[in-house]
Amino acid sequence: MVIEILIKLLGTYRLGCKNCCLIISLCLVFCSKGYGQEDSGSFDVRSASAILEEGVYYLDTWIEYRLPSQAREALDSGVPLTIHIDVLVIDPRWYWADQNVGELRQSYQLQYHSVSQRYIVLNLNTEEQNTFATLFAALNDLGRISELPMIDAALLDADQDHEVRIRAFLSMEDLSGPLSFLAFWRRDWSLSSDWYQWQLED
Repeated sequence: MVIEILIKLLGTYRLGCKNCCLIISLCLVFCSKGYGQEDSGSFDVRSASAILEEGVYYLDTWIEYRLPSQAREALDSGVPLTIHIDVLVIDPRWYWADQNVGELRQSYQLQYHSVSQRYIVLNLNTEEQNTFATLFAALNDLGRISELPMIDAALLDADQDHEVRIRAFLSMEDLSGPLSFLAFWRRDWSLSSDWYQWQLED
């Protein structure tokens, strides 16, 4: 059934030969045997904190990324993966819904370059790019964020307590049409960490 729908998609989207071959190879990955034995992967925020320096809160966090087997195979087949990190600064209220007083999205693209056999991590916010010899090294670097400007202290009510919440997730929305369909078909691509939260302190 997936193959039949894929053929229709290839007819709907005007794709070059390279993209067609890529999508077909991905379909073979997704429909391969041993599906039940695949590693489902996980994203875990291991630690996070914020430091106030010269009126600005800076974020430090460690996120452990383990990609699903299918996502790793797709990556090695040339599909770039996008990972988003959402940061929320919250004014918690016991009598009403929590108020969102600040938010930040940090986005990264992970890609494998077959010619150089290197993994590329691109910061989509700053366009800064780093390359790594192994996927482990790339994910380890991706998971370490240090001194990221988070929010100006002047935007916060000094008389209120505030919480910070952070999560990381693998985005399917940034894939092209047919690839997005394939990722949707394999729901194990909908990978997200739990929200990690802590009290913001001066």
